[in-house]
Amino acid sequence: MIDAVAIALIMLGLVFFIAGSVGLLRLPDLHSRLHALTKADNLGLGLLVAGVALLERSVVEALQLLLVWLLVLAASAVDLTLASLLLGLAAAATLTRDLKRGVVLFIAFGLLLAVVWARLRAPDLALAEAAIGAGVAGALLLAALRNEVAIEQPRPSPVAVPPRALDMLILVLGATMALEAFRAADPARLASQAYAALDTSGVSNPVTAVLLNYRAYDTLLELAVILAAVLGVLSLAPAQAAFRPAGPVLSSLVRWLVPLLIVTSGYLLWVGGHAPGGAFQAGATLAAAAVLLRLGGMSRAGLPGNAMLRGVLGLGIAVLCAVGLLVVLAGQSVLQYPPAWAGGLILLIETAATLSIAAALALAYLGGRPQGWDQTTAQMPSTSRGDTA
Repeated sequence: MIDAVAIALIMLGLVFFIAGSVGLLRLPDLHSRLHALTKADNLGLGLLVAGVALLERSVVEALQLLLVWLLVLAASAVDLTLASLLLGLAAAATLTRDLKRGVVLFIAFGLLLAVVWARLRAPDLALAEAAIGAGVAGALLLAALRNEVAIEQPRPSPVAVPPRALDMLILVLGATMALEAFRAADPARLASQAYAALDTSGVSNPVTAVLLNYRAYDTLLELAVILAAVLGVLSLAPAQAAFRPAGPVLSSLVRWLVPLLIVTSGYLLWVGGHAPGGAFQAGATLAAAAVLLRLGGMSRAGLPGNAMLRGVLGLGIAVLCAVGLLVVLAGQSVLQYPPAWAGGLILLIETAATLSIAAALALAYLGGRPQGWDQTTAQMPSTSRGDTA
């Protein structure tokens, strides 16, 4: 009796698969064809799994077949799959005791989060997360673990708060603050106002308009934070020792990828005025080229001389402040660009910010001061009166 039921289920599942294949070939439009295929994947495969499980007569194998079906169902629900994987990677990266494994999981989390942002139709955030959150941040964490040493764990104090309890306390406090922020938030949205003033902003990309026109103060402070962070890195120690010369495979990759990354950085900088891109994405991509050069064996990662490098680090802030002073002299408020100048000024600011961000991230990857950083850039030969006589 069980065998007859199993065969009937398998045959019925085959009917659904045949119907789905016929629908794929014969139905007129894309949505109808996808609807037919989902019936084959969901119901047809479910009937086949049920029939085979009855024939196996093993609970373990039946559960394995059920898991296969559930995975197929999850794969057809893209958003549910992404959310589950994102939460799983976050939990795994947080709970693991192996630092290197945690860094790898963090990089995977950042890449998947970039996919989620793209799914949510936020390409600017997706580019920033992939370039900075996963790429450069992951490289910095791996560089920090390069010279990892074994550290003896201190003995826990009898009155110490358990780590899990502290994590739960932080989680509860964060959730409470988020709920209060939502309750106190103004229900009026600013998106309509931002789009209304887009014609006078100098760019057609609303994200660039917000970051470099409507809220240019925020960008100035972000550049100041980046500069302060890299100054902290430079104050700690000299740069780490360079990697050994790369082999033929890595050398070939560096020769191919570095020019491509430089061109991509320029494209992201130029296109940021009217499409997803901008200074932060371009700077992170340019810094990725420096990381590759460093991995290929270049001790300075392609960075310029120390005197020029100091100037490049402060270039973004200097240009923003100079533009703010310029528009004040022109009779405007600080960083309130005249509509006729806005496009050119924003491109100038983004170019300077791109170079500053790339230099800061590359220096952070070096892990400290480059060779000769503490020396004076030029020394005049000392002469005495007897020498000149």
